[in-house]
Amino acid sequence: MSKMPYDDFKSIINKVLKGSPKGLTWSEIRQKQPKLCQKFPANQWVRKLETDIGLIRERIKGKTMWRLK
Repeated sequence: MSKMPYDDFKSIINKVLKGSPKGLTWSEIRQKQPKLCQKFPANQWVRKLETDIGLIRERIKGKTMWRLK
């Protein structure tokens, strides 16, 4: 399997999170989008998403929730 380009990853995350304003965990994102096969996302890409799409990650009840600004 070839690696997914960053722009595809960004588009998928943006689309999934726009449909879930309260936020999702990484596991929930992966369930909604089977193309995301990695168990954990690359830290560099996650930090880049914070700038590129306004990703916010926050700890809520022991889980890291992902959402958009």
